[in-house]
Amino acid sequence: MILHRSTRRQLLNMFSTGVSAAALYSLLPDTRATEEHDQREVRDLTPRQSHFPARAKNVIHLFMNGGPSQMDLLDPKPELNRSHGKSYFDRIAGEVENPGAAGALMRSPFRFARHGQSGLWVSDVMPHLSKCVDDIAVVKSLHTTNLTHEPALFHFHSGNTLPGLPTLGAWVTYGLGSENQNLPAYVVLDDPGGLPINRTQNWQSGFLPPVFQGTRFRATGQPVLDLKPEFDEPASVTGLERQLIGSLDRLHKGRRAGNPELSARIASYELAARMQLAASDALDLEQETQDTQSSYGIGHGAADSYGRRCLIARRLVERGVRFVQIFLDSQPWDNHTG
Repeated sequence: MILHRSTRRQLLNMFSTGVSAAALYSLLPDTRATEEHDQREVRDLTPRQSHFPARAKNVIHLFMNGGPSQMDLLDPKPELNRSHGKSYFDRIAGEVENPGAAGALMRSPFRFARHGQSGLWVSDVMPHLSKCVDDIAVVKSLHTTNLTHEPALFHFHSGNTLPGLPTLGAWVTYGLGSENQNLPAYVVLDDPGGLPINRTQNWQSGFLPPVFQGTRFRATGQPVLDLKPEFDEPASVTGLERQLIGSLDRLHKGRRAGNPELSARIASYELAARMQLAASDALDLEQETQDTQSSYGIGHGAADSYGRRCLIARRLVERGVRFVQIFLDSQPWDNHTG
């Protein structure tokens, strides 16, 4: 026999009738009040005010795991230059898994210079970024003790090296909701080469309701599968079909109160119906001028795919999507061998 998760009220209805059921109800707390309280929990994507005034309304997160060392990009180390070629074994023997494989210290082969009014250090490998340093903030205080790829990605996205916890985008949408109810609040734009390490766990909602997990827009083929019907039919017929499905959903949900997975599934179908127009508009890059497309790298060889996703991300946040995340496949910059 397969047992499905049931509410206390449903269990009483299954195993008791008449006077005995009434007696059992009287021995329990007010289950109706409890179920109604569950339904009032934050499980929707309506906009919510932040606790503190904030200028930023949306996030575009470009996640490039396994990227070049910060000491080759934005964080010069004078002491590293002075210690070039020296062994560091004694300093790290008790801190890393395989200190003997560390070899000698190596200075950055690139030159650094200060740029902008802020005087931010930038290496010569990023000449374009050096022109806009006064518009960005560089955080140098982050550190980690984990050297393994998978736990490190969990740590970055959720604050813990173990899987199963809410990720950054899930927390943001849980706290602030979304400004557009016709598009997902949290969108993930993946790479045509495949998913990153840890795959979809990088944008999971963990113990938060599933409605706050990321929605994947694919880089190749249809960004959202099954978004458009396979055949044409009158709008009136489609409307009646949706009304019927909605009625069945409400009936099914009413018998399974407090089931966040079911609520999220129903909400996703309702969102898909609203997305048929909104998503097509947001993903239509032909609405942008050729100059804009070119400035994002579209049509320029290796930059084309990433540029398209960056432009899509901009168009999504312009339409009220709260959090957009762009991933690379696996970790193409992993530099064990230099």
